[in-house]
Amino acid sequence: MIPKKYIFLLSAKLNLNNRQIENTVKLLAEGSSIPFISRYRKEMTGSLDEIQVQNIKEEYQKFIELEKRKETVINTIKGLEKLTPELEKQIEILTDINELEDIYLPFKPKKKTKATVAKKIGLEPLAKIIFAQNSIDIETKAEEFLNENVRTTKDALQGARDIIAEWISENKLARSRVRILFEKEAIISTKIIKGKEEEGIKYRDYFNSSELLRQCSSHRLLAILRGEKESFLRVNIEPGEEKAIIILNKIFIKGNNEASEQVEIAIKDSYNRLLKSALENEIKKSAKEKADEEAIEVFAKNLRQLLLASPLGQKRVLAIDPGFRTGCKVVCLNEQGDLLHNETIFPHPPKLDIKTASHKISSLANAYQIEAIAIGNGTAGRETESFIRNKVLFKNEVKVFIVNESGASIYSASAIAREEFPEYDVTVRGAVSIGRRLIDPLAELVKIDPKSIGVGQYQHDVNQKKLKESLQQVVENCVNLVGVNLNTASKYLLTFVSGLGSTIAENIIRFRNENGPFTSRKQLKNIPRMGEKAFEQCAGFLRIPNAENPLDNSAVHPESYYIVKKMAKDQKCSITDLLTNETKRSAISIENYTNENVGIPTLKDIMAELAKPGRDPRTKISAFEFDQSIHSIQDLRIGMTVPGIVTNLTKFGAFVDIGVKQDGLVHISQIKEAFVKDPADILSLNQHVEVKILEVDIIRKRIQLSMIGIEQPKYVQNL
Repeated sequence: MIPKKYIFLLSAKLNLNNRQIENTVKLLAEGSSIPFISRYRKEMTGSLDEIQVQNIKEEYQKFIELEKRKETVINTIKGLEKLTPELEKQIEILTDINELEDIYLPFKPKKKTKATVAKKIGLEPLAKIIFAQNSIDIETKAEEFLNENVRTTKDALQGARDIIAEWISENKLARSRVRILFEKEAIISTKIIKGKEEEGIKYRDYFNSSELLRQCSSHRLLAILRGEKESFLRVNIEPGEEKAIIILNKIFIKGNNEASEQVEIAIKDSYNRLLKSALENEIKKSAKEKADEEAIEVFAKNLRQLLLASPLGQKRVLAIDPGFRTGCKVVCLNEQGDLLHNETIFPHPPKLDIKTASHKISSLANAYQIEAIAIGNGTAGRETESFIRNKVLFKNEVKVFIVNESGASIYSASAIAREEFPEYDVTVRGAVSIGRRLIDPLAELVKIDPKSIGVGQYQHDVNQKKLKESLQQVVENCVNLVGVNLNTASKYLLTFVSGLGSTIAENIIRFRNENGPFTSRKQLKNIPRMGEKAFEQCAGFLRIPNAENPLDNSAVHPESYYIVKKMAKDQKCSITDLLTNETKRSAISIENYTNENVGIPTLKDIMAELAKPGRDPRTKISAFEFDQSIHSIQDLRIGMTVPGIVTNLTKFGAFVDIGVKQDGLVHISQIKEAFVKDPADILSLNQHVEVKILEVDIIRKRIQLSMIGIEQPKYVQNL
């Protein structure tokens, strides 16, 4: 059971009511997936979407980890026989990890320090006397502590100050006050390491920079920390010694005498030697975590849009993986993406056999009844597009699409690709992947590590564990949002269906191969390892076209079939009639079908499914064509307006492919005249845009673009 205090804290932080938090945590603890909870348990969660459910999961996990840490701290202090009832209660009510670590710090096992050495040689009593700050003769008192290890009063006072400095650095109030100062006023300053100016030229903006840490954008911070990691930049984070010393003096200085002077010296030493570095590391870590979260959020948004890119659908496709010297690999795919034929053409230098290449493409298009051509956007992509559009004649209309091939080479060399096409080389596999991306981007992209798809921001600099977890969740959410055809889905696509995993996915494929296509969702219960919980989690996301029960091809969950049957009975018709007859559906009053488990949100979802069973939430695909007058960065002229496709979104702007093998940047300030907080609020991945060339740096391969004052094509954003 989730502790009440955490329910209240989560409720306040996430702006949700206590019931939503408690029920969601309960469902997660029972093993329900995020897609299942957001789609089929709306009454319990108050219709939370998958992002809100994910936030609850992540924040609650932090509290779980905090409780585990508390247990460790309590046990450690107890083992030292220093745990009092008051201290234990103080630890138990804590809700902040930094406060917990502050309390634990004095009890934490230490390596050899100046303070531990001083204590060992008997100077702790002197430190206590000085720290009390009574009016005494310090020199005379210090002489009392001289021994074979402490030769002079100077040594005695130094040892005492070392102990005091450690006490100050471990004081909970001191750390809290100075931490607040760091959070509000810390300056992050950077300098280029001497002699690294030329080698670290890409960090030129940070050769001598300074700004408030809390105002440093996530992408700037990640760039700075990368520069530090690569030994190009020296980074310092602090609010200034003077302000910190004033805070510490107010806490620890109790008088105006010789002892107080010794404490003042210890305070300065404590800050510069102990506190500053500890809090600098802490706030740097905290800022890095925040920057990671923002970068991961950007990556997740981009990945979601890419996975939900418009599919061509079940069409016969000729796919081309372009190349110059090695030629263009050509494959023909049927409606399901199965490989029918492959060969290589050489329409570009050095062979430049245009006549043979055009004849082959034309013949293949006719022989395999090709409806669309997919061309990879990598090397020789624009040249291949020009060749197809201008040199090849088709008997029937064939649409031409440029396909983003990021990650295709990763897939083609992967174990998944080898398993799918053991008899073909990487070039054939890559071309197949390009074609399948056009037919159904989601089904193909799930086979590739999301980090290889090329839509992130500093993805190699962020916490890799959190990045992987976030991206995996995005893939799962997208797969379940769209739904999966149980009779055609690959093992890799099935793996991401709610409640399934690689083992059950393999069992489904094996069952399908041995028994033929599924005709009913009920058959899933015959799959090995498919228990009641797994069936509950997956059934609503799996579709069976032409099933015995038409609801099996919808997002209506089997647990709600009885409701639809009652609706049909009350309307004196069949379920099929409800699916096809709008008049019958409009006569239904959903309020009549509520009960203690089913409310209006679920009933509205059921009615939406009856109107459009198994509908694909993705938008329809539209063809795009680059400006045929430009093919390389040398063709660009400042002021010209050209069409482009948004390929990546970051916090600082959008990258746009304009067909010159180098994406241009529309800086956030150039997206529109009004203030833009986040490019993702205005633009979407794969969006077709018109951009103006502002600046071209051929040497650095940088293109600056603008959208201000340019009428944009109409665009419907993916869900």
